[in-house]
Amino acid sequence: MTTTAMTRHAALLVLLVLQPLTGCGDKADRGTTEMKRPLISGVTVTEVVRSRVQDFHEASGTVKARTATVVASRVMGTITAVAVRTGDRVRAGQLLATIDDRDAQQVVRAAEQALEAAKQNRLMAALTYQRYRRLYDEKALARQEIDRIETQKKLADANYEQAQAGLEEARIRLGFSRIAAHAAGIVTDKRVDPGNMAIPGVPLFTIEGDGGFYVEAALDEAMSGRIRIGTAATVTVESLGLNASGKVFEIVPAVDPSNRTFIVKAALSATGLRSGLYARVRLPRGERDSILVPEGAVVEKGQLTGLYAVDDRGVVTYRLVRTGKVYPGGVEILSGLDAGERILTAGLEKAMDGGQIAGGTAR
Repeated sequence: MTTTAMTRHAALLVLLVLQPLTGCGDKADRGTTEMKRPLISGVTVTEVVRSRVQDFHEASGTVKARTATVVASRVMGTITAVAVRTGDRVRAGQLLATIDDRDAQQVVRAAEQALEAAKQNRLMAALTYQRYRRLYDEKALARQEIDRIETQKKLADANYEQAQAGLEEARIRLGFSRIAAHAAGIVTDKRVDPGNMAIPGVPLFTIEGDGGFYVEAALDEAMSGRIRIGTAATVTVESLGLNASGKVFEIVPAVDPSNRTFIVKAALSATGLRSGLYARVRLPRGERDSILVPEGAVVEKGQLTGLYAVDDRGVVTYRLVRTGKVYPGGVEILSGLDAGERILTAGLEKAMDGGQIAGGTAR
């Protein structure tokens, strides 16, 4: 093969090798061009700023009646009748239940008879004393004899008074067989039925008065010293959809060593409450800076919590955040977002991760 032929053959081989490489380079160049993003319109972009918020401490609480009366028997006996049911409204002095009073009635009758005998004895002693006194005044009786008669009269008077007290006590004990309400209110607990045995001191009924309600909450010991009598509280009863205001009226200073909490009680002015309801209590503990976003800007996706952030080019990205407390101005963002960044706050149904705001940086 000649030198010229060999040179042509080598040039052809070089062209064959370079041709596919040139084609790959064109494709790579096209891949470096920016992808076309879907445009998003009809949304509101808001810049995030720091806000001054009133910080609060939140705790779980229980709604309780201001006045709750526990009714128990003062004597032992069999319950013969129950006059009320749970939920009934009662007035002060209304009959709740009765106890078998046959023994007490016998005691009353015996006391009445004892009083009558003491009365007759007293009358006889008084008449005897009058007769002996006249004889003594006429100098017909010795001083020793009149002293004896006078002592008998005093003893008869004392026996009469003692019999009176005995009858009064018997009647009082007979009255214990009728269990009555001490104050007006609603029967919230009934623990007895006819045929049961009433035992002194064992609760039979619970009556909640009409004196209003309060919430009792256990606060962390870190709040000790920050709460004062009269501190305003915000109480939420979710089961009733109720938000109520209250004021602290009692603070138990002792800290429970088992859970490191202390008890605070706040009076409530709301109506329609019932004892035992679960409540969330918020108590103020000073101001601080925080990042707040509208509640509608937070998007839940399964177990993820995030919002749509917008960069300088108008590109929308779903960003995960950690939320905190809910304030009147919005939801607190604890991490995942900084002041000065922009987020979508309206029209979120049109947002998509990776989309671009129409007009780029339009607000």
